[in-house]
Amino acid sequence: MKIISWNINGIRAIVKKDFFKSFKEFDADVVCLQETKAQDEEVSKALAPITGYHLLSNSAEKKGYSGTAIISKKEPLNSSRDMGVPEHDLEGRIQCAEYPAFHLINVYVPNSGQQLDRLDYRQEWDGAFLNYIKEKEQTKPVIVCGDFNVAHRPIDLKNDKANYNKTAGYTQIEIDGMDNFINAGLIDSFRQLHPDTVAYTYWSYRFKARERNTGWRIDYFLVSQSIASKVKAVEILGDHFGSDHCPVLLNIDL
Repeated sequence: MKIISWNINGIRAIVKKDFFKSFKEFDADVVCLQETKAQDEEVSKALAPITGYHLLSNSAEKKGYSGTAIISKKEPLNSSRDMGVPEHDLEGRIQCAEYPAFHLINVYVPNSGQQLDRLDYRQEWDGAFLNYIKEKEQTKPVIVCGDFNVAHRPIDLKNDKANYNKTAGYTQIEIDGMDNFINAGLIDSFRQLHPDTVAYTYWSYRFKARERNTGWRIDYFLVSQSIASKVKAVEILGDHFGSDHCPVLLNIDL
C-alpha cells in the first residue's frame, strides 16, 4: 500500500501548478494533504478533476487557514474529524480514516509562531494529540502522517545550533513532544530505514533555501511498533514542487 503525505500550502494555489501531474505520478492508494487553506466545498471544487477516488476534508472555522484532506482509492470503513477536545478542534487539523488493518491519521500540527507565542498551546496540543493516537491504537495499529512542525534531531535541520530554542519547530518543548510520541511506541519510519540520511521536507521561500538545500525534516510517517516491520520504503520526494514542502511516500505491506 502506497500512502503520500504532503503539506501543499494552499489547495487553490497548488492545483494551478503541477499538482495533478504529481498526483498521477504518485499512483498512490491514499494521498493525505495538509494546509489546504480552504473550506470543504472549495477543496472539493479544486480537486474535481480527480476521479475514481474518495475525498474527505476537514476545514478550519477560520477561512483560508489550516485544513486537511484525504484522497483515497478505496472508501475507508469509517472516518472522523478532530480529536474531540473543543479547544483543539477549530482548525481542521486532524482526520482519521479506518481501513481493515489500521487507522490512518492525517495531521497538521500547530506552528508555535514566529515569536513562539503559541508554544504553550502547542505543548498542550501535542499532549492531547498523543492521547488521541493511543486511544485509536487500542483497536488497530496506527499510521500517523503529516506536518508535525518539529525537527526532531540535529540531523533533521540544516542549522541546528542557530535555531535551537529560538525558532518555532526546534525548541526543547517541541522536541520533547516528539520524544513523547516515540517513547509511547510510535516509530519514525523514515529514520528506522535511513538512520544517518540527511534529507529535508520543508524549505523556506526566503533566501533561496530550497536551491541551497537549507531545509528541515518536519513531515513524518509515525507507525505503531506492531506494523513497523511491514514498512518497505519511505521516500522523501524532493523532485515534486508547488509548495514549500515536498511529498513523502510510505510503502507498507498491509
